[in-house]
Amino acid sequence: MSALFAFLHHAAAFTLVAALVVEFVLVKQGITYGNARIVQKADIVFGIAAGVILIVGALRVVYFEKGALYYMHSLPFHVKLGTFLVVGILSITPTMEFLRWRIQTRAGAAPEIDGKKLKTIRLLIHLELVGIAVILACAAMMARGIGELH
Repeated sequence: MSALFAFLHHAAAFTLVAALVVEFVLVKQGITYGNARIVQKADIVFGIAAGVILIVGALRVVYFEKGALYYMHSLPFHVKLGTFLVVGILSITPTMEFLRWRIQTRAGAAPEIDGKKLKTIRLLIHLELVGIAVILACAAMMARGIGELH
């Protein structure tokens, strides 16, 4: 059962990264009708994957792997969890913008977005990707027992 939950956790993590990269690339290319629709779908996938990561990760901490006590004494775990929360907070603004596009995309039109707002969305997605890199580094440290708090 532990292997199944590890698989689900990793599959959701890779899905989240893929969705975020799709958003990053398409927003960088410019907001056309087609790009906007794909970005909106990718953001839904991103949100679902984040939820799966959180739920499956919590189950892994409590019921599988090394047990909650081990993780509570791991500095990389705390940094990883904190960074996950920061990435979630950073994702709110882009998600709200993508939701605002619904009226225009449902009408078959490209969303109108001013340059400053688009630049902010790009920056936030970029910061989310940096956060993902931090999370991956923390996962590698956790797997090797680095940063145990005593």
